[in-house]
Amino acid sequence: MVQWVYAFGGGAADGDASMKNLLGGKGANLAEMSSLGLPVPPGFTITTEACVHYYSNGQKYPDALAGEVAAGLLKVESIVGKTFGDPENPLLVSVRSGARASMPGMMDTVLNLGLNDQTVEGLAKLSGDRRFAFDSYRRFITMYSNVVLGLSHDDFEEVLDDHKDRLGVTVDTDLTAEDWEKVVAEYKTVVQRELGVPFPQDPQLQLWGAVSAVFASWMNDRAKFYRRMHDIPESWGTAVSVQSMVFGNMGETSATGVAFTRNPSTGDARLYGEFLINAQGEDVVAGIRTPQSLTKVGREEMGETAPSMEEAMPTVFAEFVDVVGRLETHYRDMQDIEFTVERGRLWMLQTRNGKRTAKSALKVAVDLAAEGVITQEEAISRVEPAALDQLLHPTLDPKAPRTVVATGLPASPGAATGKIVFDADEAERMSQLGDAVILVREETSPEDIHGMHAARGIVTARGGMTSHAAVVARGMGRPCVCGINALSIDEHAGTFTANGRTFKAGEIITIDGSKGEVLDGAVAMIEPELTGDFQTLMAWADKVRRLKVRANAETPLDAKTARGFGAEGIGLCRTEHMFFDEERIAAVREMILADDEAGRRTALAKIAPFQKADFVELFTIMAGLPVTVRLLDPPLHEFIPHTDEDIDALAAGSGLDAAKLKRRAKELHETNPMLGHRGCRLGVAYPEIYEMQVRAVIEAAIAVKQASGTAPIPEIMHPLVAMGLEMKYLRELTDRTAKAVFEEAGDTVEYLVGTMIELPRAALRAGDLAEYAEFFSFGTNDLTQTTFGISRDDSGRFLQAYMDKGIFETDPFVRLDQDGVGDLIRIARERGSAVRPDMKMGICGEHGGDPASIAFCEEVGLSYVSCSPYRVPIARLAAAQAALVSRGGEAREKDR
Repeated sequence: MVQWVYAFGGGAADGDASMKNLLGGKGANLAEMSSLGLPVPPGFTITTEACVHYYSNGQKYPDALAGEVAAGLLKVESIVGKTFGDPENPLLVSVRSGARASMPGMMDTVLNLGLNDQTVEGLAKLSGDRRFAFDSYRRFITMYSNVVLGLSHDDFEEVLDDHKDRLGVTVDTDLTAEDWEKVVAEYKTVVQRELGVPFPQDPQLQLWGAVSAVFASWMNDRAKFYRRMHDIPESWGTAVSVQSMVFGNMGETSATGVAFTRNPSTGDARLYGEFLINAQGEDVVAGIRTPQSLTKVGREEMGETAPSMEEAMPTVFAEFVDVVGRLETHYRDMQDIEFTVERGRLWMLQTRNGKRTAKSALKVAVDLAAEGVITQEEAISRVEPAALDQLLHPTLDPKAPRTVVATGLPASPGAATGKIVFDADEAERMSQLGDAVILVREETSPEDIHGMHAARGIVTARGGMTSHAAVVARGMGRPCVCGINALSIDEHAGTFTANGRTFKAGEIITIDGSKGEVLDGAVAMIEPELTGDFQTLMAWADKVRRLKVRANAETPLDAKTARGFGAEGIGLCRTEHMFFDEERIAAVREMILADDEAGRRTALAKIAPFQKADFVELFTIMAGLPVTVRLLDPPLHEFIPHTDEDIDALAAGSGLDAAKLKRRAKELHETNPMLGHRGCRLGVAYPEIYEMQVRAVIEAAIAVKQASGTAPIPEIMHPLVAMGLEMKYLRELTDRTAKAVFEEAGDTVEYLVGTMIELPRAALRAGDLAEYAEFFSFGTNDLTQTTFGISRDDSGRFLQAYMDKGIFETDPFVRLDQDGVGDLIRIARERGSAVRPDMKMGICGEHGGDPASIAFCEEVGLSYVSCSPYRVPIARLAAAQAALVSRGGEAREKDR
């Protein structure tokens, strides 16, 4: 029989931390903390399976769920000695989401549930604090109306702001019990006015409304966007945790806060976080009030005057330090913790592995390994490969002049320059047009997630180091400056003012998230230095990985960058990119316009010295390493203009015959050029083109060998081969040309001849190709196109609809389709290896830098992956993680 509800609290729990898939991260860790004997308010978790059932059955709950929830409530009531819905002694609960993967702020929460016009009076009597009771009631009405009833949060903020203005106060804590009673009355009037019905008074209806709202929030736009961004499957669903309320807003001996056991920006091994006295949790993360530091050292470093928790609540703080230390030791990782202090008593509301920057992730992993808490192999697995991208891009030049406009909190490190935007939708729109933007907001909310992702950096006037903006920015790797008190934003006018200066939307600013500064204009950047923890972890990764990592590069700059990042050769050098250089494009066009082979060879002779010089540079940089040179691939029409106007302009500037250019453009026109006269078909139709390129490769290799004493390892790759006889023809052309160069030079170099597997037929008949090819490189960009019959250039028009409808889980051009395209790769590997057991195989499409696709390459036993230079470190780490997973699988097989 399926169990839909799991209880926790009172020192025991039905679940534990290993049940994250069923209970979600929050529910599993609440159960674990309860079993550890930590102070956790009792509650119960409705499983992720209930959510999956809900969506699979027309948004209907399982039949047994209501009974199990009732039993769960009874258990909580017995532990706390209160009754849900009792006017005299009411139990109040929070209702929170919790998927198996952390999605901070993306789904919904309701606090103080169970309050109504009767229970608020009971709460006032029990607590002896009428102000606290009505403060909690107004919070509940606001949150429930927004999350469950669909009303705007602004409707209630306007009421509250009007009250504050009339009273001449600025902070919520200045309002009295009588003030809050009036606010509550007006809030209920807002609900009646907007919905035509009173605010719901039945606690049971409130509870089920909140549970439904949390399930519904799994499918809201921001949650779907976040899942796409972090590759979280929709099929997982979310759990719902219902937990007895504890109150941080019961006066000066109560508080609430968020803590990290280590600094999530830098990884420093010391307590980091914020708290607020006389507040509830949303006050801290939403930036409603500026929080205070947890520690005295933190307060002094931030230049704050308000006392830290260490100073204001020394006894509770000491208990808290002990608890968080136990949690980090138990989980063996940096923890992100939410807590409440209710009248001097500490309660733990959540723990999870903390979101962190790449720099922090590296330091925490390396430090924990050095401390003996985890092994080096575990450290390798602790760092998200894609997060390394944060470290691989330029930072602000410390020597560059800078004009500081405003200073706030250094909420997320890094630097960015861009145009000012004040709206998340506008940030996304401008980013899609190619503009770099900085999103400037009063404060961010989960609805801004798409704009935050599109922006290069984020600035907020309100909020602290654990606010929504700070946490999400760190998780995304975006620099962020929060809590700029001097920042005044006028969204209607499209301006912000800081320290007497006004900036308009569209003007350029730079932010330094590491210092918490907003700077005027663009500031010079410098290339990053990858040392210390990065080099340590990468050295560990290189020891365990099996897959080699190469780079896609055809320019000296790309090649040097790739070597600096640890590339072990070039896996794809696209020779056509070299043809577009201004010095040689004229000769290329002369070749295209030639009427016969002799004319083409005359033009190719002009191009050959450039090609050889290009290869000499690349081979010198990659001395002793393999360099895969793909011979000319695109159709010839790409090298000449297409419109009459452009052709006339080219003819006028170059002396070429305009009429002949137009005639040749018409002759070369193809209805479907991707499947037309391109790739090796050019080499078969015009063998002199490939002969020139092969000659340039071999001559360059010999020149480098003779100059340096170290021979390069050229791998000559013929693109778009489909048949064994094509490969035979091209292999003979290559060997014949190489032999001629060897005889002329009186010297030789070793070289390989292979092909790019880009067509389903090539994969299916890989054995035929392997008779003549010495290596396969899977061109997964084109192989995906030809397998699906989808043009990558046009797929943006409909792929999103496919993902929204669950037909595609991810974009197949970003993440390798392991079922279809993957099967073709498996077949090609098996059939190619059967003919040539020592055959080298790799991939060189965009998938070569995608961690999930790299894991597939490890699984099927490819030799290497090749990716863009800046993704080389990502691929190195992903390859190491894939090797560790593979070894774990092998170990489990042996244990059986």
